[in-house]
Amino acid sequence: MLNLATESEFGSPAKHEQGNVKVSTTQRLVESAVLLAMAVVLSILKLFELPYGGSVTVASMFPVMLIAYRHGLGYGLVSATVFGGIQQLFGLKNLSYVSSWQSVLAVIMLDYIVAFAVIGFGGSFRKRFGSNQAMQLVCGSLLICLLRYACHVISGATVWAGLSIPTKAALAYSFAYNATYMVPETIVLVAVAYFLGNSLDFRLPTPVRVNSKHNRVPVYTIIGLFIAAAVIIADVVLIFSKLQDAETGNWNSGGFAEVNWILVAIISGVGAIAVAAMLITDKEIAKNKNSLD
Repeated sequence: MLNLATESEFGSPAKHEQGNVKVSTTQRLVESAVLLAMAVVLSILKLFELPYGGSVTVASMFPVMLIAYRHGLGYGLVSATVFGGIQQLFGLKNLSYVSSWQSVLAVIMLDYIVAFAVIGFGGSFRKRFGSNQAMQLVCGSLLICLLRYACHVISGATVWAGLSIPTKAALAYSFAYNATYMVPETIVLVAVAYFLGNSLDFRLPTPVRVNSKHNRVPVYTIIGLFIAAAVIIADVVLIFSKLQDAETGNWNSGGFAEVNWILVAIISGVGAIAVAAMLITDKEIAKNKNSLD
């Protein structure tokens, strides 16, 4: 289980074995079940949800990705597929918008089962980047978000074309629309993965705290990432709420004229300045720390 211990009890994280965590089958099953339950709870805690599909969660994919990272591809894929099935149960109402059985099957597979099963590849970088666990988790996060995004884009350009997505230029619109929630979802996931990857070592049967003297967590950079996600969310709400009807999901091409572009520009500008300030602050802190060392 994910009990914490001090690093001194186990030695330096850099010396840990690079293979999957060596634990009993019972512990793997119990740990996977607990992490899967955590993922489901986090998926319910949405930062925002588009009225016509798509949402940003509190890094709900991370616990499932952690199963793959700690216990391998097999456990990861099975857990991720179960997670996708649970998400499908939460989204059963979406099946009412499509008529043919082929469309229903496509929505189930592309928007849920396959889209979330790819989280099982989150441990693909387990043996890369030496002992840099944070980089391994970040790259795993980027990979699964890219794969999930691809599934949603394909679904949007095929199944949802003519429904919630305009038939004309359906692929281009699907790329843009699905990015509105997948980009901030990716930012949140990467920030959490980087923070926890620098704070805890998940490569042992019992995760341990990482020695902060040698693994400084770039707090201000992580705050900057969350600010960037918040700005994207705000812009999405301001823009896309005018482009589609919240009740029917019908496309409204004349909605661009109703968008408060001045407010969008202000939010984007202030957000960009805040993110830049966070990055500069973190860089200065790192520089001062290196000079003191």
